[in-house]
Amino acid sequence: MNADLTDLAEQYWQDELANQPTQALMLGIHDYDHLMEDASREHEDARISKLRSYVARAAALDEADLEPDERITRDVMMFEAGTSADILEMRAAELDVNHIAGTPAILPILFPQFPIDEPEHAAAMLEKYAAMAPWFDQMTDRLRAGVAAGRTPMASTVQATIAQIDDQLSASPDASVFMNVQSPAQYGEAETAAWRDQLSAIVRDNVYPAYRRYRDYISDHVLPASRDEDHPGVCHLEGGDEWYRRALKRHTSVDLTAEEIHDIGLGQIAKLDDEYRQLGSEVLGTTDLAEIYRQLRDDPALRFDNGEQVRAASEVALAKAKEAMADWFGRLPKADCLVEETPTGPTAFYMPPATDGSRPGKFYVNTSDPDAWKRYEMEALAYHEGIPGHHLQLAIAGELDGIPEFRKHAMITVYAEGWGLYTERLADEMGLYSGPLERIGMLSADSMRAGRLVVDTGIHAKGWTRQQAIDFMADNSPLSLGTIEPEIDRYIGWPGQATAYMIGRLEMVRMRAEAETAMRDRFDIKGFHDTVLCSGLVPLGTLDRMVKEWVAAA
Repeated sequence: MNADLTDLAEQYWQDELANQPTQALMLGIHDYDHLMEDASREHEDARISKLRSYVARAAALDEADLEPDERITRDVMMFEAGTSADILEMRAAELDVNHIAGTPAILPILFPQFPIDEPEHAAAMLEKYAAMAPWFDQMTDRLRAGVAAGRTPMASTVQATIAQIDDQLSASPDASVFMNVQSPAQYGEAETAAWRDQLSAIVRDNVYPAYRRYRDYISDHVLPASRDEDHPGVCHLEGGDEWYRRALKRHTSVDLTAEEIHDIGLGQIAKLDDEYRQLGSEVLGTTDLAEIYRQLRDDPALRFDNGEQVRAASEVALAKAKEAMADWFGRLPKADCLVEETPTGPTAFYMPPATDGSRPGKFYVNTSDPDAWKRYEMEALAYHEGIPGHHLQLAIAGELDGIPEFRKHAMITVYAEGWGLYTERLADEMGLYSGPLERIGMLSADSMRAGRLVVDTGIHAKGWTRQQAIDFMADNSPLSLGTIEPEIDRYIGWPGQATAYMIGRLEMVRMRAEAETAMRDRFDIKGFHDTVLCSGLVPLGTLDRMVKEWVAAA
């Protein structure tokens, strides 16, 4: 064991927790409950410097002195710290107003998940809530710097964010999103009431005024300076080309150019045509691609009527996956995966279980507009977000023994989302789809992820307008406009992230195919999946090496 690397990994993890105290709380780590994130430019500068130092110290270790698993630790630390510093240097906080994945969208999801299990956790919340006002003021200062530098978001997403905040501030403080938190089980009725009164007073006197200042600055200063929908990409900002290059590296871990990623997307879209025609003939009675898209998009019989139906369909799909997963995976997670509705945030997303077992993994479905959901889409989504997708991946990672703690919680987008997309097709191999209509849902999900390669690069590297991106997705997928428009806004506000899904899936499929060719009848699907899942999240180059080492050792 390399003692220097062990010490460095622990230092890095503790720094990560201190830097993200709310994330630490969500993990069930309570050492930092009383703290709120520091959003100041000064803290960001210090953070960049510290991340760069971790990269340098890890790079200085002699690789010959490291065991195979220690090489993984070194790889993950250097990639995570290095690419995080790269993105921080682009000062994204100066234009971070986003109604899809920004602060106002996340708050209603976040607070109910806080594991406030003990009286000391509740006491710490009083300090944390008091620190929220400075946090909002710091975010306002960052936006002020962005306006001064001519770096602003798109006007329509600013307007939508203002509407979100207005809706939240319309509630009385004691009924606000900030008060949707659990109290310790040991508290009696009187203790709970007294504690909640204290929290509510902080929200009324400190948090709400700061949140209003944040809202008013966005309305009065960011909105008038915002970019129009013809110039949504970062390519229209000074330094935007470098920002996007760094974003692609951060989210894909490979060195593909925007042009190469764009072309891969176009190629994947073309490959889907024959599959649509085959299933379209069987299910919809036509091989005409435009007509297949039209029926899938417009037939009211294919839509859900309410959020309960969306949730129930998700639970049925997860139950099938739970029953089948032992045939395809050697290592299974201890934590359960549940489905929960949410009225805000992305269309669907997963939150991993707390490390202390206090909270299971949860697959969230946004049911604010159930009519936007298509019945044929639900199974593929459940397999991606839940089982065998993110739940197996992230719950297993959090339960691993014998690896540094930071690796259990690394968030490497291309691995996370590449695996999620890989499992949508794997679910077909596992026989999980109910029928050909649900398999069309798998194709629809592929269309979205292939289209993301095209429109994300189109927006941020080629200067596409918002409408160009919407039109491309509408012409090349069965997705409805109600789905496409918020998707495009997400890509605009989160450059590069959407490219990770298909790039990761394609690379994982390649690695599996090469392993099958090399091993022939020795290939074991459980062994392949355990090789991929049982070291935590890693960059693609590291994963490729791990799979090759597994093949050589088998």
